[in-house]
Amino acid sequence: MASGVTGPAEQARILDWSRAHHRDLPWRHTRDPWAVLVSEVMLQQTQVDRVVPRWRRFMERWPTTVACAAASPGEVLAEWQGLGYPRRARALHASAQRIEADHGGDFPDDLDTLLTLPGIGPYTARAVLAFAFGRDVAVVDTNVGRVLARRHGAPLGAAAAQARADEWVPQGHGWEWNQGLLDVGARCCRPRDPACGDCPVASECAWHLAGRPEPDPAWGSAAVSRPQSRFEGSARQARGRLMAALVGGPVDPTDVAAVIRWSDVPDRAAAAAVIVDGLVRDGLVELAEDGTLVLPR
Repeated sequence: MASGVTGPAEQARILDWSRAHHRDLPWRHTRDPWAVLVSEVMLQQTQVDRVVPRWRRFMERWPTTVACAAASPGEVLAEWQGLGYPRRARALHASAQRIEADHGGDFPDDLDTLLTLPGIGPYTARAVLAFAFGRDVAVVDTNVGRVLARRHGAPLGAAAAQARADEWVPQGHGWEWNQGLLDVGARCCRPRDPACGDCPVASECAWHLAGRPEPDPAWGSAAVSRPQSRFEGSARQARGRLMAALVGGPVDPTDVAAVIRWSDVPDRAAAAAVIVDGLVRDGLVELAEDGTLVLPR
């Protein structure tokens, strides 16, 4: 079973493939850690094509941590509208403020400090180190997680996946290597209908060499995203509708059920109150002095 690191030959194949198939994404033209962080937070659970124009617009508006920190949370949330998962925006704004307040505007460049910033987990912290600071650390997102599990031929726990990924990074090529593996996962090692014939990892991939038996080892492996629950009619959809309405101005609490289109839900007032309470608890909505709901100021 091709479960271990095989050395320079495989690394060279992956790097060669990466140079030939490199995706030209705007955040790959910068080493600014703030720009890298914004891209990584936006890319969480959001497709690349949707992120590209929004990342450009966000960076034009707030090109530095000091600029973003000076904005209100509500301004950042309004700019984020349509990308989904607004807690990401709230955490990004809080990170900008923390960098300014606690680090004098100097972006942290070590793993432990990055992990103390709001909303930054192991993947995002390592992505900043690799893509902004050029460190030889491995990033393991859902794309890389699939590559690792299939190559190993069995699901991997978080610690094992990170360890294998770290061992795989060729010294001095951290930026290029990680970008290449992300592209391999996105273009070749796809969740369904993987393009094994085009993949530079195929000759060392235990799952491919075994004939791609079921179950796919990627499912249930570390970092590999699971299918999401139904969006239509969900609390996520309701939260999004209320947030979108708040971008246009205050909303009276008595209008929330209509705004989120839950007019047919039993005890709709109580159900709407649960949505509001969750948004307030997450710091995404505030109650103004006049009793209306508003974005945080």
